[in-house]
Amino acid sequence: MQLHAEILTVTTRHPFIIARGGQSSYRTVFVRLVDNDGAEGWGEAAPSRYYGETADSALLAVQQFAPVLANADAWSLDAIERELEKTLRGNAAARCAVSAALHDLAARRLAVPLWKYWGLDRSAAPRSSFTIGIAPDEATLRARVREAAHYPILKIKLGSHWDREVLRIVREEAPRAQLRVDANAAWTAKQALSMLDALHDVGVDMLEQPLPPQDLAGLRFVRDRAAIAVVADESCLVASDIPKLAGVVDGVNIKLAKCGSLREALRMIAVARAHDMRVMCGCMIETTLGIAAAAHFSPLLDDADLDGAALLSDDPFDGPGIPNGQVTLGDAPGLGVTRR
Repeated sequence: MQLHAEILTVTTRHPFIIARGGQSSYRTVFVRLVDNDGAEGWGEAAPSRYYGETADSALLAVQQFAPVLANADAWSLDAIERELEKTLRGNAAARCAVSAALHDLAARRLAVPLWKYWGLDRSAAPRSSFTIGIAPDEATLRARVREAAHYPILKIKLGSHWDREVLRIVREEAPRAQLRVDANAAWTAKQALSMLDALHDVGVDMLEQPLPPQDLAGLRFVRDRAAIAVVADESCLVASDIPKLAGVVDGVNIKLAKCGSLREALRMIAVARAHDMRVMCGCMIETTLGIAAAAHFSPLLDDADLDGAALLSDDPFDGPGIPNGQVTLGDAPGLGVTRR
């Protein structure tokens, strides 16, 4: 197989700000695998500096995978993914782009969508939340919530100086929406405990990663006192992280850019289920190509946060999406993605 990769630059409709900061312009890496017969598979890397990657480093990493793929059997997905990890540790977003392209290629060859290749029922795909990032002022926040009125589930980014006011304003503007919050590890256990009443008062039903990733004792402390589900994101990268989180949190948030491959994501789902945990899949700011890879296994999830492409003003791809919040999968083969 030949590997081709290029950096894409995309822009969000509004500056996307979380507790760690943010911006409006994001760079991802578009990967194409072309087999000897001309068949293609596509994937995308959505790197995060938080996990030690940039678009430039992801592009270099992907290029280092080319020798592994040159003479590989495209059907040997497990073997190839193991070899990629041995070739270059870490670099999860880069490895995931190749993994997605391999799965796209396999399902395209069989002329079936990836969800069908996996034997899933697309009607079981959940609704996705839509994220309301940290806004600079009340007027901007109200405007953004109004824009998201057609999404029934809103995920509110917290971790700023006016978290309580944000909750009140969002509930005023979206009185019937299902609300979830994500503090992106910005609170201490004491701060999280002090926020529980405010979360309860506006009807929040999920609290995602309130504390720093390594503070498992703090997460257990908060979870034992919270009347809502507590879900780990930054504390959970791969399947081997899940057993230590059992009893500490109620669920885990899988992201392809963290775990490094579609097959690892499926392992994470299986391990979480074995521990009777809630299973969610989230995303980075990425195009429809990146979102599609996760959308195809969404029938296995309890919750989805696959709005990365919906936040863009210039998505270069068409394919699976979240119209009115519902993860929607088509019949096109592979990932079902085309370039605009």
